[in-house]
Amino acid sequence: MATLSDDTLRKILVQIQQTAVQSQRALNISRQQIAAKERERRILQLTIEEITSLEGDVNLYKGVGKMFMMVPRPSLESELKTEEKELTDDINNLVKKSKYLEKQFNDAQNQLRDIFHSSSKQ
Repeated sequence: MATLSDDTLRKILVQIQQTAVQSQRALNISRQQIAAKERERRILQLTIEEITSLEGDVNLYKGVGKMFMMVPRPSLESELKTEEKELTDDINNLVKKSKYLEKQFNDAQNQLRDIFHSSSKQ
């Protein structure tokens, strides 16, 4: 096997280390976003549960800026369910992204490990 020059090997190591660091940072951000979206979704679920437990003749109001507007119950329920579905889709996409970033990080770590093991055997 042809040996690489020290300079080339150093450049490869730096590039792999940068990939690992970037993947780790992006993975942490992605996990934080998942946690925030899950909190939002849970709040929406609780709101939907509260609205459905109310009797039919109750006025419902929605905050709009600094004021509140009366909103028909079916309209508010459908809006909240749509918002919940969007959050669920966002969470699923973030989970996929996290899995990809985790794989990328693990691959970079394995490459570094392989390089150090092969260089220590020589």
